[in-house]
Amino acid sequence: MAPPAEGSVDALLPDLPSGPLQAYRARASFSWKELLLFLEGEDMLRFKQNIFSALEKDPLFARSRGADMSVEKYQELNFLRCKRVFEYDFLSLEETLRAPLKVRALICCLGAYDWSLASKYFLHSLNFSSAIYNSGTQRHFKYIQKAFTMEIFGCYALTEVSHGSNAKAIRTTAHYDPASQEFVIHSPDFEASKFWVGNMGKTATHAVVFAQLYVPGAPCQGLHSFIVQIRDPKTLLPMPGVMVGDIGKKLGLNGLDNGFAMFHQVRIPRQNLLNRTGDVTPEGAYVTAYKDTRQRFRTSLGSLSSGRVTIIGMSVVNLKLAVCIAVRFSATRRQFGPTDKEEIPVLEYQMQQWRLLPYLAAAYALDHFSKSLYLDMVELQQGLLQNDQSIRQAELRREIHALSSAGKALASWTVQHGIQECREACGGHGYLAMNRLGDLRDNNDPNCTYEGDNNVLLQQTSGYLLDALERRVQDGARFESPLKTVDFLEASPVILAQRFPASSVKDCFDSSVALAAYKWLVCYLLHESYQKLKEEKNSGSSNFEARNNSQVYRCRSLALAFLELTVVQRFHDYTHQPGVPPPLQAVLQRLSALYALWSLSPHVALLYRGGYFSGEQAGKMVENAILDLCSQLRDDAVALVDVIALPDFVLDSPIGRADGELYKNLWGSVLQNSEVLERASWWPEFTKKPVIGSLKPKL
Repeated sequence: MAPPAEGSVDALLPDLPSGPLQAYRARASFSWKELLLFLEGEDMLRFKQNIFSALEKDPLFARSRGADMSVEKYQELNFLRCKRVFEYDFLSLEETLRAPLKVRALICCLGAYDWSLASKYFLHSLNFSSAIYNSGTQRHFKYIQKAFTMEIFGCYALTEVSHGSNAKAIRTTAHYDPASQEFVIHSPDFEASKFWVGNMGKTATHAVVFAQLYVPGAPCQGLHSFIVQIRDPKTLLPMPGVMVGDIGKKLGLNGLDNGFAMFHQVRIPRQNLLNRTGDVTPEGAYVTAYKDTRQRFRTSLGSLSSGRVTIIGMSVVNLKLAVCIAVRFSATRRQFGPTDKEEIPVLEYQMQQWRLLPYLAAAYALDHFSKSLYLDMVELQQGLLQNDQSIRQAELRREIHALSSAGKALASWTVQHGIQECREACGGHGYLAMNRLGDLRDNNDPNCTYEGDNNVLLQQTSGYLLDALERRVQDGARFESPLKTVDFLEASPVILAQRFPASSVKDCFDSSVALAAYKWLVCYLLHESYQKLKEEKNSGSSNFEARNNSQVYRCRSLALAFLELTVVQRFHDYTHQPGVPPPLQAVLQRLSALYALWSLSPHVALLYRGGYFSGEQAGKMVENAILDLCSQLRDDAVALVDVIALPDFVLDSPIGRADGELYKNLWGSVLQNSEVLERASWWPEFTKKPVIGSLKPKL
């Protein structure tokens, strides 16, 4: 048979190797190639293939087995790899600014290989550069050019030792000196030192530093960002007045140098103030086009929302990798069976399906949400660059802030729980470091904290919804938003009067049933949270105390339910659109229904308490529908994994390879470990027998 023509779809998506997984692939109800092309498109697939092909052929990216590297060696290798990525120029500076989905794809590809590499690249080329692009003006863009040629290396310095989530309380100061036309950046004490800053530990030469701005004869103008040089690019030695270093070994991501910095009266030019939201004249007068200081503050921290949106995508990549490993393992691992002579794949067991397949559905649903929210974020940033101060732009910023805050929480938590379930579902083999599930778990863990603690972020989302309800009550304002995520609340009285409509398990196979339940749930929780706040205030609690006492069981649940509804709604709309090819409709709609019901199931007690469910049948129908959908997706599971799987070189897990040769790959990888058959270097100690009782303590 002639090889596929170069550039053809068959060349782009070659057949997967035959082997033990072939039986499941043959039973799939759809073509994995057709689904992958529908989800990604040829252009994006070629872009990703170009990245993976380059990395696999490059010796610098060769996977290694054996002794763990020291942190210093790992950081050196990670920097060299980051530098090589720039040399490949997968995305030009122009494309980085104008091709957002390719930017997202590049970060995800690098992260699938190693999140230390992706984080280093992202923090320099996007976080640092985007902060300058979005918060600065033309006079600052020279730094972006230098960043992309690696003449300088950047970081984003917001968090301090004593303040992270409460950005308003950041204590680093920037006092303007009109005589020299300079800002004086200063850390009043060690608690105000910048901390946890990625790239700052060893490599960053420049930082976007957030500080409280002061001009002569006026009160503090609030938090602003400045470009500050912290090291000499020629020597990597600290600049005068800057104490900078690495914070030490972490639980994961140790190829990334997280650092700290203190500033002692460090002078920078006036022009280094990133001045899109506010500026200082040479004489020392503060000027801004924003009359509302809160809006100015929120706009200046807009990059945090983009960071949270990126973290959602990062988390989804980790879930894809973990589910791929666990499902392929489960399809080839045979244990027990109907007779003593016949063992069956553990994927055939209902328990294994129930443990894994909802996370497979979650990978699809959250991935679609991540992509769509990323494009929403791009729209917001374009308005910012055009100096759009319309009401719609302000509302869009608030809505995306709410979605990205709860989205990061939902995605990172779902993935953290999912990776752990995948690890346990692979038994003892999943505990071997070579199979990568431990690394995925450790490297995903900081996503629950970076760019804001998840539980704190959920308060931002519930606050957004409660403010909307307050405006409705006080001013009669309609529930509506640019992305239409809250528009359904306009029908709250009608929705709250509804009851669970399903009369059979089969009815639940349509994700619209779970959607209706979610809308009722959000309306119910919004009403409950609002009533709790009123009760607290009526009892004499301050606004702060009232909100603090309304989080557990109410506002927190409200924020999560609202975000789950948004994910379910977007995936439902996507899988039910007319453009879905007919052969793919059934499997995509099963994924949609499974994710919706599985996400809804932890809220069953609330659905009963509020009266939406009644009688035991409603709860049983949801449970049985989840199990039936898992069973329906069992034969498609391997093909669904093939769609989201990455090349074996990137996946880097012997038990998750595409050929399904579970035991052969595992055994071969064990024997490849250095010194696996060698006698222990400390063997002479074994031959020295202890003198029993010689060290017995004397009473």
